[in-house]
Amino acid sequence: MTWEELENKCRECTACELHKTRTNPVFGCGNRRATLMFVGEAPGESEDLSGTPFVGRAGKLFDKYLEAVDIPRESVYIANILKCRPPKNRDPLPEEEDACIDLLREQVRLIKPKMIVCLGRIAAMRLIHPDFRITREHGVWVRKGAFDLCAVYHPSLLLRDPRRKEEMLVDMKAVKARLEQWEKQTPADAE
Repeated sequence: MTWEELENKCRECTACELHKTRTNPVFGCGNRRATLMFVGEAPGESEDLSGTPFVGRAGKLFDKYLEAVDIPRESVYIANILKCRPPKNRDPLPEEEDACIDLLREQVRLIKPKMIVCLGRIAAMRLIHPDFRITREHGVWVRKGAFDLCAVYHPSLLLRDPRRKEEMLVDMKAVKARLEQWEKQTPADAE
């Protein structure tokens, strides 16, 4: 499948009820050849209105973390498990995740990232393991297939619980360090 075909499939998707209430599907954005991919759970209101992931208050905070560790937003790819906003930003239902997960899998197949960082527990429970505990396991790296995976706190949690901000910075520094290791192994001109 090409990027154009995948984006069209996302735009036309009616696999779950969320398509009825969305303003825009939120496909994803960024470098389509990124070494590092971030995956959140679902779009919020600002994302639904713009069609772009992580542009609201949580997205602006996430941008600050990227800047703090010198990871340009345009160098990574950012997506969500769900492509449509759940009503009132509720947690995604398992059947909604099931309806959307193949779109994310296809994005991963096209990008071929080396690292996938889950933003929050919902994404980690889907991509790392179902009983993932974000307070215990954030920043812990696992290898699954061809990918290094870890989870960090979702930026919206940090807005509600600022005490976790320092832990997030430590985790993001570790993400940057691992990214630099991958970039040394695969120089950009060799891709």
